[in-house]
Amino acid sequence: MEQDLHLTRVMPCVLQVGPYRFVFFSSDQDEPVHIHVKRDRQIAKFWLKPVTLETNDGFRQHELDRIARLLAQYETMLVEAWHDYFDFSK
Repeated sequence: MEQDLHLTRVMPCVLQVGPYRFVFFSSDQDEPVHIHVKRDRQIAKFWLKPVTLETNDGFRQHELDRIARLLAQYETMLVEAWHDYFDFSK
C-alpha cells in the first residue's frame, strides 16, 4: 500500500477519459506546462499552451487527433491542475 501512495505522488493521474489517463511526472516541474497521456503501453506528451504534440510512442494518428480534441476540451482544467500540483510541491 505504501508503494502505491509513492507512485501516485510521482505520477498523479489528473483525468481519465475512456481508456486515456492524463498524468504529470513529478520530475517535469521545470518544463513548460504539459501532460502525458497513457493507454496500455502507449504514451504521448503534449504541450498545453497551445495544445501541441511533443512526443508519441505507440499511438496511431486517429487516436492522437482524438486526444488533442480532449486536451482542447479540458485544457483550462489541466493547466490549473498543473499549477496546483507544481506550485504546491515547491
